Amino acid sequence: MAIPWVTKYRPKHLKDIVGNEESQKSLLKWLESWKNTDKSKKGVLLYGPAGTGKTVTVEAAARDLGYDLIEVNASDKRTGDALEKTAGLAATQGALFGKKRIILLDEVDGINLNEDRGAVAAVGSVIQQTSSPIILTANDPWDPKIRPLRNVCALIEFKRLSGRDCLPYLKRIAASEKLDVDEKTLKFIVERNEGDMRSIINDLETLSSGRKTLSYNDVASLAWRDRKENVFGVLGMIFSAKNALWAKKAVDVADVGYEMLFEWIYENLPNQLRDPEDLANGMEALAKADVYLTRIKKYQEWNLLPFAFDMMTAGVAVSKERTKPAWVPMKFPQRITYLSRTRKERASRNEIAGMIGRKCHMSTRASVRQQLPYICFIFQKNPSMAAKMVEYFGFNEEMIEYLAGTEKRASKIISLLGPIAE
Repeated sequence: MAIPWVTKYRPKHLKDIVGNEESQKSLLKWLESWKNTDKSKKGVLLYGPAGTGKTVTVEAAARDLGYDLIEVNASDKRTGDALEKTAGLAATQGALFGKKRIILLDEVDGINLNEDRGAVAAVGSVIQQTSSPIILTANDPWDPKIRPLRNVCALIEFKRLSGRDCLPYLKRIAASEKLDVDEKTLKFIVERNEGDMRSIINDLETLSSGRKTLSYNDVASLAWRDRKENVFGVLGMIFSAKNALWAKKAVDVADVGYEMLFEWIYENLPNQLRDPEDLANGMEALAKADVYLTRIKKYQEWNLLPFAFDMMTAGVAVSKERTKPAWVPMKFPQRITYLSRTRKERASRNEIAGMIGRKCHMSTRASVRQQLPYICFIFQKNPSMAAKMVEYFGFNEEMIEYLAGTEKRASKIISLLGPIAE
């Protein structure tokens, strides 16, 4: 199997890394003085755009200085318990044979507070207790959720790479691959990716696939890459992609989450794939993506996420075989609009079902399915029995109106009661 260029040409030593020399020196200085550092700054946060060499610099520094490197992706370890268990043990336990150790917590700004609000606190705790240097990386250091981490870390910025930084390295890769490519073409690829070395190398490999010569004309017609593409641009990348690899890049530049992106694709697919067979194939790919997303949510199997991305981007893109090109405007997902309109109603329903469940010793979900329809029927048909239920369950006036269906029926039930608690 061919090794991807981004892996094949990953720098092994600090001298091989292009750009951000001052940042590398600052990191080395921090590592050398770590034992004497202020106890409130036992960690360092490397920040800057993607592809500027933050992670590879840590890997190379560990190799050059003789450290063991323990690497943890903070956005993959979805809970505070998982982070503390993985990173905490590594940070506090001694290394084999007394060898020095560095703990790398990658992508701390990717921690999902919706999954676990204790994750950032867990990282802060690990930093305070560590007996080894801890290095964090982030694209956006000013994200409010990681503010506590900024306060306990030294900060080192990694800046976006320039063409002057990238070109010599790209020329060495081209020479190694026996690829004939001129400087103008390489500059275009660098500028198009705005100094993201990982994306630059990926694009160079993709564009040169199956050829030994790459010219400016071969790449100049390609769309410019926005580091954060709005959803309309992302959908355009998917529905007009010439190949699967280009469609998959849409996920990297989307300015919406993967669930919202799925809804946008689902809403617009019928208008974009107008041939019935194309549409059937595209919907089948989306259905498979939905299966993966459901399993991810249910079982926390986050390793399945790339398969979902592949189905909802590349799977949809390659389904477009017979549909003739035409401009069709994108529509906002109607399911999102509907859910927004009914959010308050669903919240009321779930609150009522929760109160029923506590009295009947059952879950909220079971209450919604098994009890709520019958209670609504009673509230709409039998006010006196409904009044007894209000006293038993402790419903307030808003809940009574929801169950009764109309203000008139709710008023009749309320008239049979004494004062109702708000």
